[in-house]
Amino acid sequence: MRTVYVVSDSQLEELKRKQHQEELDNIETSRKRLEESYQARVKVLADRELELQEELKALAPAKK
Repeated sequence: MRTVYVVSDSQLEELKRKQHQEELDNIETSRKRLEESYQARVKVLADRELELQEELKALAPAKK
């Protein structure tokens, strides 16, 4: 047997509003985490690039 709930139109609208707000909050949180992860990864790559460039300079034959 199933349970059936009866809600008013205003309660249904409030429920929809809360669900939409929760979804929006989740999207904003996910976007912030994604942007932070992206920036952290860009920094790691930039640091590694700089490190490799310095190593290449050190390995280059000395000019006379």
